[in-house]
Amino acid sequence: MARFYLTTAIDYANGDPHHGHAFEKIGADAIARYHRMRGDDVHFLIGMDEHGQKVAQAASDRGIPPQEFVDEIAEKFVAMWRRLDISHDQFIRTTDAAHRKGVRALIKRIYDNNPDDFYEKSYEGWYCVGCELFKRDNEIVAGRCVDHPTRELEWTEERNWFFRLTKYADFLQRLIEERREFLQPETRRNEIRSLLEQGLEDISISRARLSWAIPFPLQSADPAAAEQGTWVWFDALPNYLTATGYPDAGYRERWPAQLHVVGKDITRLHAVVWPAMLQAAELPLPERVWAHGFVLLGGERFSKSSGVRLDLNEAIDRYGADALRYYLLREVPFDADGSFSWERFEERYNSELANALGNLASRTIAMVEKYRGGVVPDAPPGDVDVADAADYAAYHAAMDGSRGYLLHEALKSVWATVARGNEYVDRQAPWKLAKDPAKAGELEQVLASLVRQLARHAVHLAPFMPRKAQELWSSLGAPGLVSEFRFSGVESLRPDGWKVVRGATLFPKEQPA
Repeated sequence: MARFYLTTAIDYANGDPHHGHAFEKIGADAIARYHRMRGDDVHFLIGMDEHGQKVAQAASDRGIPPQEFVDEIAEKFVAMWRRLDISHDQFIRTTDAAHRKGVRALIKRIYDNNPDDFYEKSYEGWYCVGCELFKRDNEIVAGRCVDHPTRELEWTEERNWFFRLTKYADFLQRLIEERREFLQPETRRNEIRSLLEQGLEDISISRARLSWAIPFPLQSADPAAAEQGTWVWFDALPNYLTATGYPDAGYRERWPAQLHVVGKDITRLHAVVWPAMLQAAELPLPERVWAHGFVLLGGERFSKSSGVRLDLNEAIDRYGADALRYYLLREVPFDADGSFSWERFEERYNSELANALGNLASRTIAMVEKYRGGVVPDAPPGDVDVADAADYAAYHAAMDGSRGYLLHEALKSVWATVARGNEYVDRQAPWKLAKDPAKAGELEQVLASLVRQLARHAVHLAPFMPRKAQELWSSLGAPGLVSEFRFSGVESLRPDGWKVVRGATLFPKEQPA
């Protein structure tokens, strides 16, 4: 059984979950569910990033302690991921005692192995509280951070600890050039290659006068120096490692991660800073980083700081969690940006879910009931099965990492088979075959082919729409849970003898009250 440790970026605790958060979690969840159905030993990690100046300011504005503030935010995220059926195995918080212990141990390990990698110096520059980063000149437009244009940059002067990132420039260059699969898609890899060509700078990894942080574990040479808090990203990035139990014995059973799924705006941190930290600590690197694009609304990215918002609960209420999961991963490419609109959501729901898949299932089940007493007949695979096999080969190539993680292409492949099924019904006209006893064999071939195809739909859609896939699976009379079915069994899947069960409409057109 292959091990597959999958993570997402941990969400910053400064607001409610939005579509951008949901897009990443749903996409990673589809990948996790897919690998489980391949038979892999999956561990799926998500969590919350809860330290930093931004959180401390937000808590102060509310007049409550930071821990109380992040506890409230964490509850909202946990509730949302439950509502969206995110199947994570672990939810980490950077305020967890085990994480704090692991971060300090990692810093100490870097220092023990490479003591010159840390040094102190005074620093001044423009600091973006939104990014929790000092910004370069090319990251500032009209005096504001390009990623947080509504926030005022702060000119900061203080003595901090630095990490000698420049030491690892050659290592990072080799990593990007020689391990092409380490950072994907190719657009993100090209961006990091360009960044490395421009040259790196050492990074400040502690903050003076920051109490809401993990205390930086190294002792300053200046006895009068202010106590330092660990920079939020030097705290957040190690969550993937500390979640394995590091530094306690046994962490190697899970580390390194097979896949980090993150947003394109934090590619540099995951493809430059994080591997440099691990190299300095002499620890294995993750196998792959996949940096997805943004979900846009009216051309703007969903963001609390930019004021671009849309109620996630309202979107779920519209047609249900599975419909939203489907829409986001069908509409927004997982390797680029894409847009959300209510009009497209409604169009996708009605044309693809209700009319195409839902109608195919409804018609097929009704005909099996009417013409064969609800029992699926026995018939060998036919032309539809052969044609579908090519589309499902493309589905797996889009999901298994061999071409990256192109979830939108996987769904496109499934919908090619849905269209084929509807065309097959219209072409074969089983209602006409049923009128001629001499064509009973042809009728059974058609009905068996359709049920087999719908069963494949349920299997391959289970990573994307787990509840609806199970509803379809059960309505066909298939045994057990579709999520426990393995892709390796699809070719030999035979539904003969299954007893179909007509239930509620799979995708009702009317909106819920």
